[in-house]
Amino acid sequence: MELTARKKQILKIVVDSYVATAEPVGSKVIAEKMPGKISSATIRNELADLVEMGYLEQPHTSAGRIPSPQGYRLYVNELMEQHTLSAEETASINAALTDKMAHTDQVISQAGQMVSRVVGYPAYTMTEGRSDVSVRRFELIGVDERSFIAVVMLSDSRVKSQLLGMQLPVESAKLPEMSHLLNTHFTAISAQEISTRLMSLSDQVDGNWFLLLNQVCDYACELLRQASHQSVFTGGASQLLKFPEYRDVDKAHDLMSFMVDNKENLPVPVGDSPMQILIGPENVNDALKESSVVIASYDIGDNMRGLVGVVGPTRMDYATVAARLSYFAESLSRMFGKPQLPTKEDTQQ
Repeated sequence: MELTARKKQILKIVVDSYVATAEPVGSKVIAEKMPGKISSATIRNELADLVEMGYLEQPHTSAGRIPSPQGYRLYVNELMEQHTLSAEETASINAALTDKMAHTDQVISQAGQMVSRVVGYPAYTMTEGRSDVSVRRFELIGVDERSFIAVVMLSDSRVKSQLLGMQLPVESAKLPEMSHLLNTHFTAISAQEISTRLMSLSDQVDGNWFLLLNQVCDYACELLRQASHQSVFTGGASQLLKFPEYRDVDKAHDLMSFMVDNKENLPVPVGDSPMQILIGPENVNDALKESSVVIASYDIGDNMRGLVGVVGPTRMDYATVAARLSYFAESLSRMFGKPQLPTKEDTQQ
């Protein structure tokens, strides 16, 4: 059976209408949107063919049709019109990112929430772990006689700090000397090497100062361990509740729980494509078999990539989500590469 231009046109109308209304689409709605005069009988025959070919499904309680995962796939690959972002959309994304630009870590951890607000669906962001990260510089800042702040700059330019306390008093005047010792012996090496070098200095550093070194080195090693693990942040899981597909509380709860408790199993891109769309059964994890996921990657710098993903019903507004997510990912890449966001004109070239 041939998938003619008219069948494709009818499929596009069914998908567009179902995405907009969440109601099965009947022949009358299709007839109103088809160019020229086509009889209801002809439309019904075409709908029956599309069902037989696997592109449409017919709910038992309705005379209308809804798209199947196969129908959505054809729509996304061939029939979907490109969504052009409005000035309001680009301004909204730029504003969300500009508020966080001073804090790179904050941008990554809160990107899921930002994307969710921009696209109106639950979202997540993921960064791959780096085993080659090391400490670039230490600085110790005195607070009082029993506490100080350890500042650690990592080789990927992230800066972390933590307030550390001591059981015995410490002389703030000696903290620069201890910072120098740390920068001389404990930079540009792995966490394991930090532990080894610390033990080699145990006989050369007075007891209380060795305890201070031990605390700082423990903190640095924990930062390096965190850097080596994949980081996943989710946001907006409750957005699911506004979609008719998730009026079933158990169904909504299962997907929301998966996004929170099993977020490490959320899909990652395959290959080098900057944008991927996984529809229903194309998702490997059973929890996502009735959902769709749109994923875009972005460049963090230092040969690192991150990704942002959107999760929602298969009845997703793919064109709008893809356009907004692509712009958001491109904005992140530009933000990490240079301190400016893309203009609307840049995205339309």
